[in-house]
Amino acid sequence: MKQELIRMLCEKSFKYSKTPTFKLASGKMSSFYVNCKPTVLSPRGMSLTGHLVFDEIKGIDIDGVGGLTFGADPIAVATAFVSGIKKEPINAFSIRKDQKDHGIIKWVEGDIKKNGRVVIVEDVVTTGGSTIKAIERAREEGLDVIKVVTLVDRQEGGAENIIKHVKDFSAIVTRDELIEEWEKGKYGES
Repeated sequence: MKQELIRMLCEKSFKYSKTPTFKLASGKMSSFYVNCKPTVLSPRGMSLTGHLVFDEIKGIDIDGVGGLTFGADPIAVATAFVSGIKKEPINAFSIRKDQKDHGIIKWVEGDIKKNGRVVIVEDVVTTGGSTIKAIERAREEGLDVIKVVTLVDRQEGGAENIIKHVKDFSAIVTRDELIEEWEKGKYGES
C-alpha cells in the first residue's frame, strides 16, 4: 500500500525540479512542492491514506484523530472510516484555523470529549508550525495529544520541532522516498 501511495503522490501531488522554482507559503523557494489534496481526496488515495495512517496508530489507546483544517481533514476522516471497518472505531475531529465567535466558542469540532487521548494528523510537515498550532489548540480544549502522524515529511526540521511538543512522531512518506520514486518513475521534468 505504501508504495502505491508514493506512486500516486508522485502522479498527483508532487512536483520536483533540480533548481528551486516553487515558492512556499513561507516565501522560501524550494526545488519541490507537495500538495496532498489531489491524492487524499481521490477515492483510492483516500483509501490508501486511511489504511496506512490507521496501521500507524492502531493498538494505541486513543479517542480521536484530527488536525488543523483543511489539510488534516480528509486524512482524519479516511482514518476514522477505516477504523470503523476494522471494528476499532476512532472518531475524527477538526481544529479550526479561526475560533468561531458564535454558539459554543471552541477550537475543536467533532465527537471528542475533554481529556480525550488524540493523535494529530497533518498532510505535509515542513517546519512543523501548523502542526504545533494544532497541538496547542487541541490542548487548549483539554485534549491529551499523544502522537503526531504526517502523510509527508519534507525533512526540513519539522519533525525535530514537533518532537519538542509531542515525543511520538511518525511520517508515512518522506521527501527522499518521493524524490527516489520521481526520478525512477520519470513523472515529469527534473
